[in-house]
Amino acid sequence: MRSLSQAFSVLALAAVLAAPPAQAAEPPRVVASIAPLGSLAAAVMRGVAEPTVLLPAGASPHAYALRPSEARTLASADLVLWIGEALETFLEEPLATLARPDAAVELMEADGLILHPNRAGGIWGAHHDHGHAPGAAGAHHDDHGKIDAHLWLDPRNAAILVDRITDALSTRDPERAAAYRANAVSAKQALNDLDIELAATFAEVGDRPYVVFHDAYQYLEQRYNLFPIGAVTVGPERGPGAQRLSRLRDEIASRGAACAFREPQFTPKILESLAADTSIRIGVLDPLGVEAKPGPDGYFKLMRALAASLTGCLAAGG
Repeated sequence: MRSLSQAFSVLALAAVLAAPPAQAAEPPRVVASIAPLGSLAAAVMRGVAEPTVLLPAGASPHAYALRPSEARTLASADLVLWIGEALETFLEEPLATLARPDAAVELMEADGLILHPNRAGGIWGAHHDHGHAPGAAGAHHDDHGKIDAHLWLDPRNAAILVDRITDALSTRDPERAAAYRANAVSAKQALNDLDIELAATFAEVGDRPYVVFHDAYQYLEQRYNLFPIGAVTVGPERGPGAQRLSRLRDEIASRGAACAFREPQFTPKILESLAADTSIRIGVLDPLGVEAKPGPDGYFKLMRALAASLTGCLAAGG
């Protein structure tokens, strides 16, 4: 009897060893609204899967209409990462009607973010002021329409977004949570190193005034103590009035602004007019990283490209 029992045990063990291993569930399908969020998500998901970026290169999150293929991608996503209605207005209705319940994570709601209110007017105060209201970093999450939504342009905020993305992925995919968290540690260290690098780079041009096409760079400017004097237009889809342009020309002349920066998505003729009237140099700033390839390095390339464009134009004046 003992030998028969032993034989059954051996057979049972052999069956277990021969059985195919249980397959892990597929990783969640992640969609990010814009390239910077897609890059931060890719850093957290490194070695697991690749997120999809919804907004095509060259498009503006302020005004876009989903194509049918993009709508299908949104509908099938397990996790949708977006800043919020203050930025991606084109996503409000599709998220309500197409996306799965609880798929969307509004990253502007992440705890600990440094938030600045939208600046009023197109001409800002003196250096170290930039025209923002007192207590700018104390803006409340529930005042979405009053908050500047370009919050990823401060690497400290990017690190908080990495934590929020990690939490969202770990909740939906607990068996890979350890991998996500390990990746997040590496990404946050890289972001800290980037912050130190950018501070040293911008220190060389922090006292040189410039003009931007639209007010998208406040988080970069506040973090690194840059000197913008104004924006050509309130929003990229709204042309400036004659009075605003007249004031801007006066400010450029009186403060000696060296550069005006357009964006890859827009080529406003008004900047050409400013350059002709004031001899200001024209540069390009890309807040979305349209030139960067998708992947975990995209955010870092975006920020370094902004630094190179700003310092390259501003330093050219000597």
